[in-house]
Amino acid sequence: MNFIVSASTDIGTVKESNQDSLQVKVLTVNGEKLVFAVLCDGMGGLAKGELASASVVKAFDRWAKERLPALCAAGVAEGGIRTEWSRVFMEYNEKIKDYGKKSAIQLGTTAVVLLLYRGRYYIGNVGDSRVYEIVQNARVLTKDQTLVAREVEQGQLTEAEAERDARRSVLLQCIGASDMVYPDFFSGEMKKDAVYMLCSDGFRHEVSAEEIYAYFSPERMVSAETMQERERALIALNKQRNERDNISVITIRTF
Repeated sequence: MNFIVSASTDIGTVKESNQDSLQVKVLTVNGEKLVFAVLCDGMGGLAKGELASASVVKAFDRWAKERLPALCAAGVAEGGIRTEWSRVFMEYNEKIKDYGKKSAIQLGTTAVVLLLYRGRYYIGNVGDSRVYEIVQNARVLTKDQTLVAREVEQGQLTEAEAERDARRSVLLQCIGASDMVYPDFFSGEMKKDAVYMLCSDGFRHEVSAEEIYAYFSPERMVSAETMQERERALIALNKQRNERDNISVITIRTF
């Protein structure tokens, strides 16, 4: 499998700093190509959300450099990924929480991590940043860890009501702000001629899944330049619709 990758982030129209952090890399490990991507949406005053999100991105970057080659050589197993990613999530929950206590501030970050390797996708998630798979439509592969998502699951809200609910950004879990974090993990078959998208909640609140597909359908995402143009166009559409948050997206085209 081959890959084209792109990423865009924008401070948005209201906030004084961009507290999102993201990274995507195409790596060659033991002669095979893979993609490793991380996107974090930080929160906290005085740009401390940026510190929280950047620290988790850097931690997973170190993991990819130090641990991923050995994991690939041994044969990637979902259980091994869960164990190792859980360790990173939990370690940085404690580190960020301790920093907040010492500095007398509240800060934290969501985190969504994606590995594409040998025809499979592996996802780890805390919070409400998402991964989508775009083939014939835009399908969400993750599950939001939010109050409204739980109420949808319990039948107390419809999905349409949840999108309009004032509490839609209230997280059930946040790295650095939760006593304990319990990541969700997802895996499945990676599709050829597909687009995999990671995004912060600021990227998706004001646009529909149908619009995401219209902009990011695989036949339109044919080069890194085109991919970034389309990312910037959807970011601009979000801003036109008065999205108030930072806006970040990563796209990965398989072929």
